[in-house]
Amino acid sequence: MPGIQEVDSVQLAAWIEEGPGKLRLVDVRSLAEIARGILAGAEVMPMHLIPLRFNELDRNERIVFYCRTGARSGQVCAFLQQQGFTRVINLRGGIVDWHRQGYPIQLPATESAHNS
Repeated sequence: MPGIQEVDSVQLAAWIEEGPGKLRLVDVRSLAEIARGILAGAEVMPMHLIPLRFNELDRNERIVFYCRTGARSGQVCAFLQQQGFTRVINLRGGIVDWHRQGYPIQLPATESAHNS
């Protein structure tokens, strides 16, 4: 998507390896999709809630958003850029590409999926 920062699965895996505190990972898929698995350490914030909850995000933090293929998370990044966020990044290819590259997916904690 033009104008949106993107990262591929290989680079994201390297960033995650750098350790906690380096980035925030947000899954914007529906709860039904999330129930099938998420990236380790990801927060759940379904796309339709972003306009209501973007004030919970730190504008100075590097935040990577992902969905199934990268289309919805790209839209989220575009929206947040309009709200003044400069460090929002889309996972190119989404969780589909992440899985295709051989990276792990885990089942979400039941509690976090139900609280969102």
